[in-house]
Amino acid sequence: MINIPSVDLADFLSEDPKRKEKFINEIGNAYEEIGFVALKNHFLSDELVEQLYKEVEKFFQLPKPTKLGYEREELGGQRGYVSFGKEHAKGKKEGDLKEFWHFGQEAAPDADIKDDYPDNVIVEELPDFNKTGMDAYRMLEKTGIYVLRALSLHIGLDEKYFDHWASNGNSILRPIHYPPITSEPENAVRAGAHGDINLITLLMGASAPGLQVQSRDGEWIDAIAKEDELVINVGDMLQRHTNNKLRSTIHRVVNPPRDLWHTSRYSIPFFLHPRSDMKLDCLEECVSEENPKQYDDITAGDFLHQRLVEIGLIKK
Repeated sequence: MINIPSVDLADFLSEDPKRKEKFINEIGNAYEEIGFVALKNHFLSDELVEQLYKEVEKFFQLPKPTKLGYEREELGGQRGYVSFGKEHAKGKKEGDLKEFWHFGQEAAPDADIKDDYPDNVIVEELPDFNKTGMDAYRMLEKTGIYVLRALSLHIGLDEKYFDHWASNGNSILRPIHYPPITSEPENAVRAGAHGDINLITLLMGASAPGLQVQSRDGEWIDAIAKEDELVINVGDMLQRHTNNKLRSTIHRVVNPPRDLWHTSRYSIPFFLHPRSDMKLDCLEECVSEENPKQYDDITAGDFLHQRLVEIGLIKK
């Protein structure tokens, strides 16, 4: 891991107040400075990660017509398959060099969700695909809620401030395939420079390098997690809610050297979203004379819709 702080969730989960405070300070300071950390001792097992990657590779190796049969354009790409080049970074017209799949929330019966989430799309050819994806979804969601608890304490909120909003929230697990590059890309990269939309993103180790993070002085830093770590970053919703106290850092996935164009890259981020009716109004704890309110009031659902239009998944 290069220039991205590593933190240990076991510190936060321990019964030692000093270790818990250490974790809160480390992750809070990292998110104020660079917006990224590497997290070890999360809830995702090595066995589950290995099984998920096997299932994901099998799906993307299916024939193109089979994959296209799982594309649900009427859902704005929020469930099922999204074909190659359809998504682009905000402000760019060139499509990213990737195809991906979306697993979404399956809310608990007592969740009292005002807007029902669409059903997940079932892949008939792969009997273990959906179960494996949702098992990983649950472990990443659990990890993310503990990270948000630490950030709540860092900000000065009740520890479980985010629990209601993040539990049964509109989160997405996105297995991504970056296919081999067969011709010179014209201004296109595997994933253009962007900030994530959501509260936080949890990323398990990718199958190949390529992720880069932009520092405050504009330098691009390679972000390579150890096998047992998750890379976790702040999204635009959390930056907005904390009035820029916590940073949503621009990042990208660059194309490999030409001698590796023939290779695929797989990556699986988990985008932790709140419930759509959560207000993202700037927290009073993050507003001061030195840092006046930077954003207009908006709900998470309205903000998400706005950004999905900007990146090309929903048509105006």
